[in-house]
Amino acid sequence: MESYVERTKRSLGLYERAKRVLPAGVTYMIRHLEPYPFYVTRASGSRVYDVDQNEYIDYWMGHGALVLGHRHPAVMEAVRRQLDLGFHFGLCHEWEVRLAERVVRMVPSAQMVRFTNSGTEANMYAVRLARAYTKRVKIGKFEGGWHGGYDALHKGVKCPLEQPDSAGLAEGALRDTVVLPFNDLDGVTRAVKGLELACIIVEPVQGAGGFLPAEGAFLTGLRELCDETGALLVFDEVITGFRLAPGGAQELYGVLPDITVLGKALGGGELPIGAFCSSAEIMELVDHLKHPDKSEMSFHGGTYSGNPLVMRAGCAALKEYERGHVYRHIDELGERARRALEDIIEDTGADAHVTGVGSMLAIHFTKEKPKDVRSANKPKDVEATRRYRDYLVANGIAVMSYAFPHFFISLPHSGEDIDKLLSVTERFLRATGACSG
Repeated sequence: MESYVERTKRSLGLYERAKRVLPAGVTYMIRHLEPYPFYVTRASGSRVYDVDQNEYIDYWMGHGALVLGHRHPAVMEAVRRQLDLGFHFGLCHEWEVRLAERVVRMVPSAQMVRFTNSGTEANMYAVRLARAYTKRVKIGKFEGGWHGGYDALHKGVKCPLEQPDSAGLAEGALRDTVVLPFNDLDGVTRAVKGLELACIIVEPVQGAGGFLPAEGAFLTGLRELCDETGALLVFDEVITGFRLAPGGAQELYGVLPDITVLGKALGGGELPIGAFCSSAEIMELVDHLKHPDKSEMSFHGGTYSGNPLVMRAGCAALKEYERGHVYRHIDELGERARRALEDIIEDTGADAHVTGVGSMLAIHFTKEKPKDVRSANKPKDVEATRRYRDYLVANGIAVMSYAFPHFFISLPHSGEDIDKLLSVTERFLRATGACSG
């Protein structure tokens, strides 16, 4: 990291200031890098630039939100036009209607939608809606599944899974949450037997768990299990929505949930947003006109929900997604990168495996290819994982997370960008002792 320190002296100065006013010097723990984070001053396309004027190929892409890349012209034009008209009304406006119409047209399971300010909020409201509809309390979520900071879902996220994922989580908030094994339908069936679950919530591709795709038969089995038991199936598509296909993972896998949670790419990636959507029958429980008795209505609201600036940016982005050209490009690059990385790993004899689907890929320094969070963490070469992430950043490739190096490929990424990722990875595996032989 000597070269990194030499090239990022202004970032070091900012970090020293940040530590005095921000816990750990950051606004989100995942953004903390060793020995200190670099501080970005501008971004464009597939690149970010730090305060020391260093250039990085960005494979973090705003937590995966920027499917179209930084400052896509269509999104920027929409934002500029709305800025001149006002960007927080707190009143109804046309763009919330337009974006809702696009979501309903594009997401296969959606007939009605409500907007929130984050994926965490959307997951919270989705669980509440499921409980209101089924008149049940218990919910099922999966080992390694990350659904934001909502207390009832903040359980069984990271290994060791039995350890609380945060201080301050009340036992009462977690009591009705059942943690289920991912990609293990028989295990899920045994775990929910005799329970009356309001819902089972699942990421079709686990994000924090390690870019671990659900097996097609697993999602189909969950759909059938929910139908049999009366639970609602909830897809958390905060990451996969509008990234894997115009209609998200449910379009790709051909399995329809009862409730879908969206975020990130829904607003074009540049602005905060979330949403939950479902059938008209389920969503009518949010309708205060049909349910004037507040004890029968599932409440939803927020000061900035449906913000016109975000809605207009979202409309511009969804118009681009709907054209289809985005996915041909990013999926082709994703498939090429995964295949080439697997070849490099085999050629170097490294104890590593590649996971992911579409434009998402991750590298795991494990003996066996993981299919769930347990196999992604045991056994695992933690030191190689950390050194690889540091090596990428030192060589001008922006990635986050020491848990596992993962990469989002977006529209402005080029074949040359993929080539650099491949060459840097091969140099690391050959030069740093990450190879088994």
